[in-house]
This record gives sequence, structure tokens and C-alpha cells, in this order.
Amino acid sequence: MRRFCVFMVLVALAVSSVHAIDKEKNLIFLCIGQSNMEGNATPESQDKTGVSTHFKKMYVANSDGDNIYHWATAVPPLARKNTGLTPVDYFGRYLVDSLAKDYYVRVIVVAIAGCSIKIFLPDKCEDYIKGEADWMQNIAAEYDNNPYERLITAAKEAQKYGNIRGVLLHQGETDAYSDEWLNNVKKVYVNIIRDLELNVNDVPLLAGEVVNADQNGQCAGANTTINKLPNVLKTAYVISSKGCPAGADNLHFSVEGYRELGKRYGAKMFQILKEKGVATRSSVESHEASHSDIIYDLSGRKLDAPTIGLQIIGGKKVYYAE
Repeated sequence: MRRFCVFMVLVALAVSSVHAIDKEKNLIFLCIGQSNMEGNATPESQDKTGVSTHFKKMYVANSDGDNIYHWATAVPPLARKNTGLTPVDYFGRYLVDSLAKDYYVRVIVVAIAGCSIKIFLPDKCEDYIKGEADWMQNIAAEYDNNPYERLITAAKEAQKYGNIRGVLLHQGETDAYSDEWLNNVKKVYVNIIRDLELNVNDVPLLAGEVVNADQNGQCAGANTTINKLPNVLKTAYVISSKGCPAGADNLHFSVEGYRELGKRYGAKMFQILKEKGVATRSSVESHEASHSDIIYDLSGRKLDAPTIGLQIIGGKKVYYAE
């Protein structure tokens, strides 16, 4: 009888710990796209070490087996097995470093190399997948051939732990060359808001540019269309890829490019969250710096001028906004 009582106490404590989660302090981000969102560059040792336990990934692919819909510290790969470094890696690290210490950043990454945005539209997904190559069909099968439905299922599970605070998109190399793409992105976003019963004003869409023309990006022309997103969706923001190094194929980013682009996603989301009253670390200040200040990035490299985001200005860790 005593053992039974002890067992029941432990069960009660486990249940109470779940209910004790502060959803306001657990920020969830849904991340979708194609190969650059999956991550194409191989993570280096610095990318796999020192990841905060306050940065979590959810397993969402069939190959994750019994781990599916469970959380783990966000050590790459974040999308699924055999993918690489993604902008989401340094997006999450940036936010964890910037927000108050009791916040958690949780990410769900569903991405399919080479895909059109149509793969995230349930009414177009099936026919689209049927017409694609075997390798893409194999990736889609990781999500039971309905990546959008897998995203929503995972997001509903995640909502038990926290609140969805943003959607990150990196997609466009395949088809971001017309108004049709803009309209399809809007449909995907509106569907997410509807199906998860979200408030559109609380869930911005951050869309990253593809490899930029200044890096000889093969698909840089897509950026013209991507930059029109805020015209059709008032809650959309475009993240510049200018200066983010490309890989050898000029289609994907290098590890350095993924790190920098991820930090830019993080800087924009930090700005949005801060404006909405989310607490930041006491050491992080808003700053309008004089360009005569001595400025370093967080790796200790001296900068000629401040950039949007976190850096060391005048000996203090600050968030700089133009």
C-alpha cells in the first residue's frame, strides 16, 4: 500500500510539472521551406556544442521513430536526419541569448528540398508530389506525403507547452517568380492562422531572401518577388541575405551564410517580441550608437560600423536598431 501511495505521488508530481509550464515563457516558431530551410551545409563542431537547453527542437519526421513529437535540445540537424545547418539554428541561439533567462525557444522544422510552395497547400500537395522526382517523393514520405498536415499536427502538440509566436519561411528558389507564389504563400500563412486558431497580429511571417546577387546566387531573381510579400501580407517581414556567403553551388548558403542569415532572422524577431513586451536580458539594451563607438560582434571581432542586432558597443551588450 505504501509503495502504491508513493507511486501515485510521483504520478501527481509528473502531471503537475506539465501543468506548471509557463506557456508565455515558451515561444514556438514554425519553420517551413525547401533545401536552405532543411540546411545544406554540414554543421561544424562549433555548431554542435554549447547549445542551450532553453533552445528546443521537435522531432517531426517518420524516420525519427519513437521520438516523433518529442522535444530535444536543438543540436543540428533540426529538420530531420541527414540534413544540415539551417538558419533556424542561429535564429534560436540568437533569441535565447537575447531574451530573459527564463524563456524557452522551441522550433518545428518541416522542409523539403527542391519543393514548390504548393507542397504546403493541402488541395495541391497530392498532385504536385506525384509529378516530382523519386528523391523528392522520398522526402515527402517522411511527412506521410502531406507536409502541411504534419506541421499542423506537430504545432498542436507544441501548443501544450507554449504559444506560437512566428512563422519562418525560406522557400522560393523553385517558384518565387510570379504573383502566384505570393498568393500561395499568403494562403499557407492564412491556413496556419486558421487551423491553429491564432491571432494574426501575434504571429508574424519572416521570409528570408535566397542567396543574393552579391554572392552570385543562381536564383537571386526570386528575391524581387520575395520582397513583395509585405505588399500582400501586412504581417510579413523580409530578411535580407545580402552579404551572407554562398556555398560552392551558389544556390545554397555556406555554414557562415547560414549562421549570419539565422542571426538576422533572430534580430528581426527579437525586435518584434521586444516591442510586444517580451522580457529581454538585463544586459541587453536598445541603443542608438554613435559611429565613433568601439564596436565588436559577439565573437569579439571588431566592426567598422554597427549593424542591426546584438553586438558589443561601448563595452556593453546591446541591441542596435537603425
